[in-house]
Amino acid sequence: MKRGDRKNEKGVLTCVLLAGVFLLCAGCAPKDGGQKQQGEGPVSGAAADGADAPAWERYAHEPVSFDWYINYSWFHSEWGGDVVSDKITEETGVSIQFITPGGNEKEKLNALIAADSLPDFITLGWWEPQVNQMIDGGMVYALNELADDYDAYFYQVCDDDVVNWYTKEDGNIYSYPNSFFTAEDIGTYDNIGSNQTFLVRKDIYEAIGSPDMTTPEGFLAAVEKAKERFPTVDGEPLIPVGAHVFNDQGNVSFDQYLMNFLAVPFEEDGEMYDRYTDEDYLTWLKMFRRLGEKGLLSDDIFIDQRTQTEEKMAKGRYFCMLYQYTDMLSQQKELYAGNPERIYLAVDGPKNAAGDDPTLPINGINGWTVTLISKNCKHPERAIAFMDYMLSEQGQLRILLGVEGETFDYVDGKPVVKEEVNALLHTDRQAYDRMYGADNTYWMLQDNRMQLKWKQEPGESVRQIMEWSYPYVVYNGQYDAFLPNRSNEAYEEHKIELLWSETLPKLLLAESEEAFDRIFAGFLDKREAYGFPEVQAAKTELMKQAKEKMGIE
Repeated sequence: MKRGDRKNEKGVLTCVLLAGVFLLCAGCAPKDGGQKQQGEGPVSGAAADGADAPAWERYAHEPVSFDWYINYSWFHSEWGGDVVSDKITEETGVSIQFITPGGNEKEKLNALIAADSLPDFITLGWWEPQVNQMIDGGMVYALNELADDYDAYFYQVCDDDVVNWYTKEDGNIYSYPNSFFTAEDIGTYDNIGSNQTFLVRKDIYEAIGSPDMTTPEGFLAAVEKAKERFPTVDGEPLIPVGAHVFNDQGNVSFDQYLMNFLAVPFEEDGEMYDRYTDEDYLTWLKMFRRLGEKGLLSDDIFIDQRTQTEEKMAKGRYFCMLYQYTDMLSQQKELYAGNPERIYLAVDGPKNAAGDDPTLPINGINGWTVTLISKNCKHPERAIAFMDYMLSEQGQLRILLGVEGETFDYVDGKPVVKEEVNALLHTDRQAYDRMYGADNTYWMLQDNRMQLKWKQEPGESVRQIMEWSYPYVVYNGQYDAFLPNRSNEAYEEHKIELLWSETLPKLLLAESEEAFDRIFAGFLDKREAYGFPEVQAAKTELMKQAKEKMGIE
């Protein structure tokens, strides 16, 4: 996930559009090997040979090790000892040592930047300010320059739209995303889902009559009934409403996800819409306040971090939650293995007063995370070759399905995961990762769109929650306004986000609706003083630029 969980909805937009000269020559077009012209200086690697063959094939028998920083404290995978990473090392010669923050991600990454000690690869959310900080500080390589010098195969495996989108003003692309889709993909594929779902525990939901929870009144009544009928789960208190973590930007369950379920628009009359003041949104926030007043918003949800949430989810302690299902698949499979009736179902959740369907986003052209190559890397020629391998069809097949004969077989020309491998995937994800390492265990450069061609039938434990959102998917990438680093508007937006993160819990825990109104009015006053109109104006301009660039009316 956006904030990994929130920002998987946002996209990289800068005030300045991409330089046309690079778009003409580097938009994944140099299929001739990307050779430099005479007089342009020394040329090495694939470019020197004029070869289109991937460089990793030449390096397979030359071992090299890279440090790879993953900016998520919850990431615990290790390289080596599983089928996939061992095979990738065999095919590329590359071994990986993952580095993750032990605590606060921002503090760890900022310390690495300040000490000029960035590892070879860095993966972080595309929206993080450190992305531009590293680029502007000259701390990372331009991928196209590495491709020109060492491995022109980059131009065969990169995506034209991605290169166009991520190219900076200087004509270079420094970072590459994972998990991206374009607006056109929604019309091309019918099996793209959003990870935003409203989940209920199956047995409890059905025991209270499978109630309609699309209205504030119905939602409140269902939660009350669930808590009354099932006060405990295996001796521990039932948590009536679950959510993602509260952080310094708010809580995606109670802001962004709720807004999307209510189909709150992003724009109105060509201007960015103030979603936080939407009437339907405030109505539902007040409903959650009423739950809090009745003691039905557990203290746990305000203090738990992801690890605690996952532990409680694996026990089935939540009745319902606005949650991205991709963050709970392992727990869902664990519940299914213990008792299929205790799993979570995706059902129709909050709707606006008009009863409109939700508008649930997919990752846009910006993807979820981006990966960069540090100039501290002592073997940049191997780094770009390894990245090209991971982006290639061969690499993506490894990342998703693994190795033919070990994790999958071809049946009628199509790859099919072995039964015993699939069984472990759907019962013990941690053991699966240690043994096999497929199914995007190494997700840092996964290409969801390419992987659709090999998509396997989901297991029974997860099929329903994965497919539920198909009819409600929309593309919102044009609204992913990423304000330029160190701009006044970016500074103002940061202050407003911090203000909202402090305000949201107060709203949910307000003792009365009158207190709610006072708190919210105070938020609006401070937000105005912090420069909200300027932020909205800047985002509107970025939206217009994005639409023009994407060809969206």
